[in-house]
Amino acid sequence: MTIRIVGPEAEARLDWLALTRAIEAGHRLPRAEVADTILRRGGDTLLTRSAWIDGLGIAVKAATVFPGNPAAHGKPSILGAVNILADRDGDLEALVDFALVTKWKTAGDSLLSARHLARPDARRILIVGAGTVARSLVAAYGAGFPGAAFSVWARDPAAARAFAEATGATPATDLEAAVRQAEIIATATMTTTPLICGDWLSPGSHLDLIGAYRPDMREADNACFRRARVFVDARATTIHHIGEVMIPIAEGVITEADVIADFRDIATGAFARRSTDEITLAKNGGGAHLDLMTARYILDAAG
Repeated sequence: MTIRIVGPEAEARLDWLALTRAIEAGHRLPRAEVADTILRRGGDTLLTRSAWIDGLGIAVKAATVFPGNPAAHGKPSILGAVNILADRDGDLEALVDFALVTKWKTAGDSLLSARHLARPDARRILIVGAGTVARSLVAAYGAGFPGAAFSVWARDPAAARAFAEATGATPATDLEAAVRQAEIIATATMTTTPLICGDWLSPGSHLDLIGAYRPDMREADNACFRRARVFVDARATTIHHIGEVMIPIAEGVITEADVIADFRDIATGAFARRSTDEITLAKNGGGAHLDLMTARYILDAAG
């Protein structure tokens, strides 16, 4: 078998809405088996995330985190590749660019949630954070909500201004005011202290939480979970793994039963907004199964 190598050049062939359809289709297949491993050498880390979906194949996403790379070698601190193995016989089919898969998986996950949970007429979108993930959200949400007006808030005003110059968003200096005015709020930060207060959320708004990935991290306070109908991309990779959901459950703010649906429930209609004035909250937890679905989409689109 010829091993395909797919790099950043494939991005010109990709489409955000087509990706969301591919992710939906992937969730109609048998449930994924997923596992993560972490190895460390001092301050350096190897993270592998693996998924196997019957009918779709196997993905092993290997990421190295070497914090000293920029200074010592002039390379990014995070490197890696996504290995795709054939469902039929386990043979290696392709190596897909790590950054490309991660970018499209992360923003595509959030766009899929918003297409089902945000009001279809939502056009005022606030991005909280000004990093790489935040920038990809402008492209993703822009595809799903044509004509949207973006604003951006970041702890560092200079970062927010640079983000605005690069994307056309409007810098926001008052986070509370920006949240109150927004119809979609997407957070992509590394905070361990909540930034978004539930009392700020306007009726009909949709809150998309992306940044938290550790048990000690969260971007939204307990009031957000009290006021909103709560959804996740995958129960198995969020409820017992990420502080955003773990902490409100541990503190009795919500129970596991209050997590209404995940992406596997899209087909039943449970992953959906019920009214124009309700507040919805989605936790984007990622997961290797989504890397597999995204990598397969990229391979198909690249031709």
